[in-house]
Amino acid sequence: MTIPKPATEPPATEPPVPLQNDRITLRFMANPQDVAASGTTVAAGSVLEWIDKAGYACAVGWSASYCVTAYVGNVHFTRPIEPGRLVEVHARIIHTGRTSMHVPVTVETTDVRERRYTPATHCILVFVAMDDARRPREVPEWRPRSAADEALQRNARERLEPRRRIQAAMRDQLYSAEGTTPRTVFRFLAAPGDVNWGGKAHGGTVMRWIDETAYACAASWSSEAAVAVYSGGIHFYRPIQIGDIVEVDARLIHTGPRSMHISVRVRSGSPRTPHDLQLTTQCMSIFVSRGADGSAEPVRPLPLASAEDERLDAHARALIAMRADLPTLPVDLAHSP
Repeated sequence: MTIPKPATEPPATEPPVPLQNDRITLRFMANPQDVAASGTTVAAGSVLEWIDKAGYACAVGWSASYCVTAYVGNVHFTRPIEPGRLVEVHARIIHTGRTSMHVPVTVETTDVRERRYTPATHCILVFVAMDDARRPREVPEWRPRSAADEALQRNARERLEPRRRIQAAMRDQLYSAEGTTPRTVFRFLAAPGDVNWGGKAHGGTVMRWIDETAYACAASWSSEAAVAVYSGGIHFYRPIQIGDIVEVDARLIHTGPRSMHISVRVRSGSPRTPHDLQLTTQCMSIFVSRGADGSAEPVRPLPLASAEDERLDAHARALIAMRADLPTLPVDLAHSP
């Protein structure tokens, strides 16, 4: 005979899905130590660190595990940020793969007295969840809950194949001593203060190094008023160990009427083998030289004196065309509740 369950026992159901662990907002003040060399606005490298921190917190909240930055792209610096401004950095999950999480991030700022936020920067990051042995681990599937969510997930999926083509094009390029265009190289040891929770250099710290070196290269061609307006295709291939020699190599490879396109490659390795550094990160940054009225000033054309100069200039033009075909990130939806 079947004994009926007590009437007070609830029916068996699936556990409820948490509604808010797929997004996070960080709020803080922009400090004087965040400013760029000009001393008037926050450096792009500092903003990139904020973005990486918010994205990391969001990815960890969803996966419940340590995560590493695999990619940062479509970074648009739409307006400068002054020190003393109140900053909000919004991050949310919009798509998951087997071990990856796609996280758009929006940076907004306001005067402390007004509290009316306006966008300053937006981008998208991809994180990979890691287990205790630092191997990729599966993450819970993220599912859309609204029409806006579905649009964001569709956009993330549509960007996958174009992003792979851009990554392949960037990684296939050869950089040698045959190039004659302006180049800036920073070389130093990764310090304990650069470490993340996994014992490696923060992705945000690496992006700050990239921005600082790219700025020095851009300023050498234009002026100290050079500022980053875009950074794309930041691919992280391998971690940087604390104590490693780090080499950040920035090269101006293309100029537009008012823009400077700078390829940056980061290599690292043991001090015991300083001539055997491995590629860890690469990206393309675009700078302009801002005039007194805030508008971009004309940039003198880059002379192409060698076959490598010509090839890298063509590479930059090809990347511009490839990025033009990328689906536009719907920033307004990414910030919707």
